[in-house]
Amino acid sequence: MTRRIRVLVVDDSVVVRRLVSDALAADPAVEVVGTAANGRVAIAKIDQVNPDLVTLDIEMPVMDGLETLRHLRKDHPRLPIVMFSTLTERGATATLDALELGASDYVTKPANVGSVTASMEAVRNQLLPRIHSLCAGIASNPRAASPYRPAAPVLAVRPPVAVAAAPRPSGRVDVVAIGSSTGGPDALAAVLAALPADLPVPVVVVQHMPPVFTRQFADRLNGKVPLRVSEAVAGDAVTAGRVLIAPGDHHLRFRGSPTRSVTPVATLDQGTPENYCRPAVDVMFRSVVETWGGNVLAVVLTGMGSDGASGSAGVVAAGGSAIVQDEATSVVWGMPRAVVDVGVPAQVLPLDRIGPAIVERVRHGRHHPFAPREAALA
Repeated sequence: MTRRIRVLVVDDSVVVRRLVSDALAADPAVEVVGTAANGRVAIAKIDQVNPDLVTLDIEMPVMDGLETLRHLRKDHPRLPIVMFSTLTERGATATLDALELGASDYVTKPANVGSVTASMEAVRNQLLPRIHSLCAGIASNPRAASPYRPAAPVLAVRPPVAVAAAPRPSGRVDVVAIGSSTGGPDALAAVLAALPADLPVPVVVVQHMPPVFTRQFADRLNGKVPLRVSEAVAGDAVTAGRVLIAPGDHHLRFRGSPTRSVTPVATLDQGTPENYCRPAVDVMFRSVVETWGGNVLAVVLTGMGSDGASGSAGVVAAGGSAIVQDEATSVVWGMPRAVVDVGVPAQVLPLDRIGPAIVERVRHGRHHPFAPREAALA
């Protein structure tokens, strides 16, 4: 297809509508086909302008973003919707609510950037990669068409990958490391819900999210899944039954040596972003190999870009194993596909099979298998 990607911009602020429209107009592969000042106007315009994607403000009069999202998901369940959020406690809460209601992704509104030009650049850098990822295939060549470098690299549209079956791993698993991005909050909730409370290994997670958001996300998961979930704090012991999520804007690494009976602990730093990301999945994957050697299971879920690909290769090279989410169940098959593209012999599984596969891998090689999920919840 060679037509441009059609975007409807919904925000109660005329200044923000203009800023977003002007920012997107700089990309020849994107066309702003309409704007709306509230959700009610947006719903009325959908059939008129037939957008490929909607940007949706959360706080609006008449009909706010969450109520608008509920209506759009009833009538347009597959329409990509990107929420506009503030980088605040309230904004994080509303954004996580939106993701649970079916929003495709979110961007944060620019704050304290000093000028309109800087604000437009911030919007471009966040929003354009998401538009191209969520609407892959509409523009003839999204990466070539867009003059702006994405916040995370977007894979070009290519023919389907022929996935070779991964060999059945035989090594022991002492830690599960999970990386995710776009679509990751829902995917992580599904995977963690399938793990039993007595899982005999720790789970460490990088989900691409800004500060504030990661703490609220961890708190939400902690009330929904059997395991204990928290945002990682420097010095946290990485022990069985715990899920530690990297805090926004900090890489998550580890210090300690299980082979020398030194319990690993979490360390945090604001080192150079990798793959345009901080926290970065590759950083965490390298650190789990340095700490646990080959007794690692790497899991890469839905997300745009390639973060996690080189780290997964490192895990497998050290003797560990990898699982990636399949294309059909991914919101964006970027990160998982990148793992396959670099030749990592990973299991490629639909989302509902990843949790059980983790349980099976962790059980393997243990003399005293832990209780199945059903028994753990009894």
